[in-house]
Amino acid sequence: QVQLVESGGGLVQAGGSLRLSCAASGSTTSIHGMGWFRQAPGKEREFVAGISWSGRTDYADSVQGRFTISRDNAKNTVYLQMNSLKPGDTAVYYCAVERAVWGRVVGRTTADYVYWGQGTQVTVSS
Repeated sequence: QVQLVESGGGLVQAGGSLRLSCAASGSTTSIHGMGWFRQAPGKEREFVAGISWSGRTDYADSVQGRFTISRDNAKNTVYLQMNSLKPGDTAVYYCAVERAVWGRVVGRTTADYVYWGQGTQVTVSS
């Protein structure tokens, strides 16, 4: 049983930056992959970034070069640094724990994840 709490969302102008945090409690997540997803109004929830237990990262093409995912296993926390934000990045951002353990790569679909946070709103104005 794992609980996830996202923080760091807010309103920012295009070109600005935000750093999201996701704190896990109830159990360590160190041997699981972790992911960030986002969902805009009327759209499907989509993969943004993921990080494996070993630190291997993966990014959606739309955020490659602008976003960076990282984790601190001692704090049981995962982060998403978002730079050069665009209005198209506006969405609710969710963190999640991957179902698999000791994975070589992280999954890219919602079905690969078993625990989800409540989400944090990110709004980018033009």
